[in-house]
Amino acid sequence: MDNIQKNFETRFTGWAFILAAILLWFGWALSPHHIGEYIVASDFEAIGESVWTWIWIYRIHIFGWVTMGISLFALVAATTRKPYRVVILPGAGMVIIGTFTLAIANAYFYNFGAWGVGETAGKTAMEIEAFVNDILYTNQYVTCFIRFGRVFSGVGLVLLGFTFIKWHMVSKLLGWFTALLGLAAMVVIMGISDNFEIYKPLFHVKVLWLVAMGAVILKNGINLPKIEE
Repeated sequence: MDNIQKNFETRFTGWAFILAAILLWFGWALSPHHIGEYIVASDFEAIGESVWTWIWIYRIHIFGWVTMGISLFALVAATTRKPYRVVILPGAGMVIIGTFTLAIANAYFYNFGAWGVGETAGKTAMEIEAFVNDILYTNQYVTCFIRFGRVFSGVGLVLLGFTFIKWHMVSKLLGWFTALLGLAAMVVIMGISDNFEIYKPLFHVKVLWLVAMGAVILKNGINLPKIEE
């Protein structure tokens, strides 16, 4: 039996998803410079050309990840019912873990990118290269955070997609979109060794998923069917 919920909870959740998409994408699109898989020597010169613009835009992007976490916490709060909570809680939890892992990794790039501009100002190319070598190990750790943040999110999205499809909580099309996005993230990260460039489009797909989640929840609410246990 259908039990469509359209109330303050669903409105807050829907708008949180949309706000996360806006902050994430515009924080990326408006940035004057994008750091790649690692921080490299040329990043500091590029960031230094408009350092304060880069800092503020990057803050917007990081808060996009934070807002995505908030939207998922809100989704959990609005859908904690038996029996589907046993799947939606770990699913959303894995996406939240992955999301905040990505937020922390991006905060590292933000901090080291801005700090490195001052540290490398006026130095020779050889001195800048030595500075980059000094942070190599931290670079490696952060790249690991990014990759596993994406994998953790992918696992959670598969579980969320399964929940949406099995209990018709949102449209089945959105359920399949969720599950396939999660599967694609896992396959690209774990199945392809040199994956950074290949993974880039999935960031934009994730933003589209956030918009779709927000729009569907605002328009249709969330279906919490009453199921006999």
